[in-house]
Amino acid sequence: MVRKPELLIPASSLEVLKIAVMFGADAVYIGGEAFGLRAKAKNFSSDDMREGIAFAHEHGVKVYVTANILAHNGDLAGVREYFKELKEIKPDALIISDPGVFMIAKEVCPEIERHVSTQANNTNYATYQFWWELGAKRVVSARELSLEEIREIRAKIPEDMEIESFIHGAMCISYSGRCLLSNYFTGRDANQGACTHPCRWKYSIVEETRPGEYMPVYENERGTYIFNSKDLCMIEHMDDVLNSGIDSLKIEGRMKTALYVATVARTYRKAIDDYLEDPKRYKEQMPWYQEQIRSCTYRQFTTGFFYGKPDEDAQIYENNTYAKGYTYLGYIEEQREDGMYRITQRNKFLLGETIEIMKPDGRNLSVQVQRIYDEDGTPMESAPHPQQVLYVDLGKQAEVYDILRRREETA
Repeated sequence: MVRKPELLIPASSLEVLKIAVMFGADAVYIGGEAFGLRAKAKNFSSDDMREGIAFAHEHGVKVYVTANILAHNGDLAGVREYFKELKEIKPDALIISDPGVFMIAKEVCPEIERHVSTQANNTNYATYQFWWELGAKRVVSARELSLEEIREIRAKIPEDMEIESFIHGAMCISYSGRCLLSNYFTGRDANQGACTHPCRWKYSIVEETRPGEYMPVYENERGTYIFNSKDLCMIEHMDDVLNSGIDSLKIEGRMKTALYVATVARTYRKAIDDYLEDPKRYKEQMPWYQEQIRSCTYRQFTTGFFYGKPDEDAQIYENNTYAKGYTYLGYIEEQREDGMYRITQRNKFLLGETIEIMKPDGRNLSVQVQRIYDEDGTPMESAPHPQQVLYVDLGKQAEVYDILRRREETA
């Protein structure tokens, strides 16, 4: 049975949350300033969280807050105080992996839904039932599950219980993200939100009796990035995903830019809507989805565990770099009466340069930059300073929250 799923999009900041909402999210997940697994993300202050939730709710979009660290004794008092604060802020759900943290949330803010993070290793229907009986509304499936296993879980859990699954984004080399490499190498604990991503590093072997003598690692002569996984992408398999019983389709990426979030949200929004309207239309639009999803940064694609255990083709052995089709220039923050658009510039662009306006409805408009002024009204030939507020004339109509981007020649 096809269940109309939620499209759940990550947001690293208030700006990105607003872009996610405008580009098709049904729900957005964010991190506060504590107890989430993306300590290096910008994350949300209490004021930003309030503003973001208000903005999302005005557009009929939900907001979930991550509190998914694996807590130590010293964390628990702070968790309790944090949940008291969130009780007043009123997000739609908390994403939690630690059973102790879960029970504190149940006690302090029982009116906020509790969702169980993928970090809790949710691999079978008995685990889902366990969390349901404790009061969880939703459980995020482990990355290691196939669609067949998810369908079986759907059949054996309460109808009202929700399944959430990652369908796009970076894959962790470790079991459902439970990694010790970062802690071992750098003292920064991945399970406390401070992962340094050592799975993307290049490795050699040292034989115990010959210290300092580095021997390269080869896997079928492909290279030495032996832990570097390709990115998950299910855009070509939404027919299977939408018939699997998943309630929430989750995109990974709380460290990503607004351009990445807009691109992925818009593409999956259209794919979901097209399939639910007419599966034939979904098939016909496949080249567009493929082109769009490959236009943002990625590490090559895999279907992960959805069709069985990945083989050696799910890894990238030669390097740890991303493919990049576009550069993010900023988004339209306001339109003046004289037709100039305000942006906060993210990357350099030039007067007379051809760029694109990326719109939530799927259109990409090629435009030439007609004029650039700084805040004082001084004409400029280029925009070289990141985070500089500018006013630009694009020669075509744009709306607030439209994205400005530049195609790279390597795309």
